[in-house]
Amino acid sequence: MTAAPFTRRAFIGTAGATATALALPAAPPALAAARHGHPAGGALAPFPLSDVTLLDGPFRANMERTCAYLKFVDADRLLHTFRTNAGLPSSAEPCGGWEAPDVLLRGHSTGHLLSGLAQAHANTGDDAFAAKGRYIVAELAKCQAAASSAGFTAGYLSAFPESVFADLESGGKPWAPYYTIHKIMAGLLDQYTLSGNRQALDVVTRMAAWAEARTGKLSHERMQQILRVEFGGMNEVLAALHQVTGDPAHLRTARRFDHEEIYGPLAERRDALDGYHANTQIPKIVGAMREYESTGDARYRDIAAFFWHTVVHHHTYVIGGNSNNEMFCPPDQIASRLGSDTCENCNSYNMLKLTRLLFLHDPDDSAYMDYYERTLLNQMLGQQDPESEHGFVTYYTGLWPGSQREPKGGLGAAPGSYSSDYDNFSCDHGTAMETHTKFADSIYFHTKDELYVNLFIPSELTWRERGIGLEQETDYPYAERTRLTVTHGSSRFVLKLRIPGWLGARGQEPHVRVNGRAVPLRARPSRYAEIERHWRRGDVVELSAPMAPVWRKAPDNPNVQAVTVGPVVLAGRYGDRALATFPAIDPRSLRPDRRRPLHYTAKADGADVELKPFADVQHERYTVYWLTPAHRHRRGLLAHFPLRGRSLADATGRWPDATLAAGASWAGDGDAVVLDGAGGHVRLPPGLLRGLDELTVALRVRLDSLVNNVRVFDLGFNRETYFALTARTGSGRARFGMRVTGMEGEDVADAPSALPTGAWTHVAVTAGNGSAVLYIDGAEAARNDDLVMSPLALGATTANYLGDQQDTRRPHLHGAVSGFRLYDHVLTASEISALADTQ
Repeated sequence: MTAAPFTRRAFIGTAGATATALALPAAPPALAAARHGHPAGGALAPFPLSDVTLLDGPFRANMERTCAYLKFVDADRLLHTFRTNAGLPSSAEPCGGWEAPDVLLRGHSTGHLLSGLAQAHANTGDDAFAAKGRYIVAELAKCQAAASSAGFTAGYLSAFPESVFADLESGGKPWAPYYTIHKIMAGLLDQYTLSGNRQALDVVTRMAAWAEARTGKLSHERMQQILRVEFGGMNEVLAALHQVTGDPAHLRTARRFDHEEIYGPLAERRDALDGYHANTQIPKIVGAMREYESTGDARYRDIAAFFWHTVVHHHTYVIGGNSNNEMFCPPDQIASRLGSDTCENCNSYNMLKLTRLLFLHDPDDSAYMDYYERTLLNQMLGQQDPESEHGFVTYYTGLWPGSQREPKGGLGAAPGSYSSDYDNFSCDHGTAMETHTKFADSIYFHTKDELYVNLFIPSELTWRERGIGLEQETDYPYAERTRLTVTHGSSRFVLKLRIPGWLGARGQEPHVRVNGRAVPLRARPSRYAEIERHWRRGDVVELSAPMAPVWRKAPDNPNVQAVTVGPVVLAGRYGDRALATFPAIDPRSLRPDRRRPLHYTAKADGADVELKPFADVQHERYTVYWLTPAHRHRRGLLAHFPLRGRSLADATGRWPDATLAAGASWAGDGDAVVLDGAGGHVRLPPGLLRGLDELTVALRVRLDSLVNNVRVFDLGFNRETYFALTARTGSGRARFGMRVTGMEGEDVADAPSALPTGAWTHVAVTAGNGSAVLYIDGAEAARNDDLVMSPLALGATTANYLGDQQDTRRPHLHGAVSGFRLYDHVLTASEISALADTQ
């Protein structure tokens, strides 16, 4: 959700109830749920939640905690604002967070609760979940029936007045009213499809009619303006309702929520996501897949597939999540976009929904399920506090070194704080009620004569059409073997086992045995191994998937790496120790702990550190990304742009030409570039600082006038990741500054005064081995011998400027520049002095 004062409100409530054990295995609910999530015309069909039972393991444990919360939470407290909004009496205590009576998102959590209850009922057969759902639906129906008396349009159902939509339609930007409507509608539809609640279908159909009437009177242009305000998955739920009812009006309304500002570039296969709020966009794409199912229009499918590949391959962190501070960033910026607010958990909830829909239509490539598994095992399991009886979760999953998931919080609490029973409802609190009650929905899929085993999770399957029962026993990923046993029945079909994409290196070849005998495999990683036979009770299939550590480089900085073992991301444990920057690790020092699966030790910053699965690191600080050593090479001049003779070429021959941008021009004699102070600058090629743990930057600059915060050079990625020289700060000093996103401050070296004006000045900065020195006209002007970070953390900088800077709000240099040099080592003071005399 869009950042707001409530996004980080978190503390552990003291009120609670003893967790109730799940009634597993399950009896089927009143209505068979096979059609839930079943794409029209899809290549595969899912199994009803009632036909898959989770067995003991971390997934079942997480589900049990969430189910305990579903039974505990007071429905009347969540219904309070619905009742008061409709003019009905309520004596319940209001909730907090986004459900507070003065917050425009109030009501969305009730929709998530309805979905969670429906899923828990379908999976466990426990009627307590269905009964609670029936009560909430009946009370919402009363609120909807009172709409006219409250002055609202017939069919309107919300916890806030309908006037919010009039504000939206007149050009206002209230906080996401359709987002909340979507959650309520989705919860009601789940109550019908999963729990057989026909009243829920009646209520959601009336809401859809209200949305049709409300949007139908608007022009296409006005509707597109409205769609700039977050609307969740309105197109998704309306298209899904159309699939259930066949009513074309619902599909017509769904397509009014097609946001062409987002769809257009994706249809052209362009990544234009930078700067967009991530979780505003992902549900739109989930909706596109639902619309593809309903219309057969391939444009919707192509939009969804391109979006998925773009986000997964160019915007996703190693744990499977995306976004920093809730926003999409430029593609392939990972190490330069770390913080405590990375990986909003709602984003991954929606990406998993999209992944599942795409896979059901395109099961030939199991890469979809590789991503699904990675995100599920690392981020989604890890978002929940295992010590919480009610499955409290975090809003973000921070990835800056030293981030933590904290057991206590409050107003203004850290973004890694866990949720509570009532005081800090948020979107992630809501989606978690669904995430942890539907783990069973993607373990197995099927066609008429094929059974897909996608995820290695302890579970039991009943394939009713074939009369087959299957049990999956596994400690995966803590063990490399998975065992599948036919528990009853007899039938001929093809068993399709996912061969994970992380396999394939020498020593990591998968092995399959049927009834103790090896089966030759033709499948490659990210494909399915096929075993066709007549299966009988007692048949056993064993899959062995050997795991080994793999160091994974960040695309923007190959020296910043994470380590995985199979699908599991390892995190370094740091207890209560805060980290200011990336720990420097020696990958060669990584050693397994033979007594504990997926536990390792390594040397980082000269000390031993323990690494274990990321999802298991709770209530302490951790790091996922590490700084690995620079490649050793012969020292020399790495880049030289003389900027003379009207040439923009690199004299070393290693780099593409520089470019003059936004009004920069040559001096009359062609021996310098003139910058007008209004935007003109020199753009240097990308990648200059890649792999450098020490460096020297030198050039000549003439300042014709000077204002605060003008930068002579700025080599970086964004406003928070840079290596830069400022001609004059607000305190009147020239300053060298170096920083990466996530650092609390910056490494600086301040000169006694600003750079001079009206004359050519030689400036140079050296950085490395824990020190930085600023030289002016060959003499040392500032020094910092206590650097927090190494320049190696900067990486392959993409935005390298002379006379401009990452922060577009700040001024540009007025003067001229020439003779830019970059060395891959620290020059001595005498070398700098000689360079100043000759350059």
